[in-house]
Amino acid sequence: MITSSSNAQVKQILQLNTKARLRRELGLFTAEGVKLFREAPPELREKVYVASSFENENRALLEGISYEIVDDRVFGRMCDTQTPQGILTVLRMPSYEREDLLRTDHPLLLVLEDLQDPGNVGTILRTAEGAGVTGVILSRKCVDLFHPKTIRSTMGSIFRVPFIYEDQPEDAVNWLKASGIRTFAAHLRGNHFYSEEDYTGGSAFLIGNEAKGLSEELAESCDCLIRIPMEGQVESLNAAVAAAVLMYMAHMQRHS
Repeated sequence: MITSSSNAQVKQILQLNTKARLRRELGLFTAEGVKLFREAPPELREKVYVASSFENENRALLEGISYEIVDDRVFGRMCDTQTPQGILTVLRMPSYEREDLLRTDHPLLLVLEDLQDPGNVGTILRTAEGAGVTGVILSRKCVDLFHPKTIRSTMGSIFRVPFIYEDQPEDAVNWLKASGIRTFAAHLRGNHFYSEEDYTGGSAFLIGNEAKGLSEELAESCDCLIRIPMEGQVESLNAAVAAAVLMYMAHMQRHS
């Protein structure tokens, strides 16, 4: 049993929780809670830590797996959440290539440019799975997808939605066009409402930074600018909400 916060494993967990560079260097990330433990593919599982009280109450869940028992007090310090559930999993990062995003006849994709809020990105990934999105492309300046808050916000979708990072999102848009994917940018200058376009073919939605929106370069590189109607004095929607509106319009068109 681990009983000290100075234990080397505890120190590494704390660093994985807070340092994106270390996560990238080791190819590892942490996932808290029972749901993420259950949904994580066993082949990605590197190590499991459980609080001593959790082990006593959840022996059936833990049957057949190897795990490290941690003193309850120390376990609380290892976790990123205020009220830990008692189980923390260290996992290897899933990895994809561009081609993995196009393995359907009519792909539906998202391109995220420089999003900074972990909760937004995690919610977008979760909603993407629900709406049938086949892949997500993130610019390098987006928040780390493996930030603990992002992982929690995905509710397990991190393990099922293919994703890639691109150094230059404009290059990704050009690649999508060359692959027969029509690109749509949510933009205040959109010529048409989002509901007036056809997303039944291969389609990609571009979503910009929470504060600045899409860069001019990326907006100009897409095929079509679309807008979501606004009432009152509201100028724009939260990035995750805007993405959800667009994804589910495509879902409705494809399943009507």
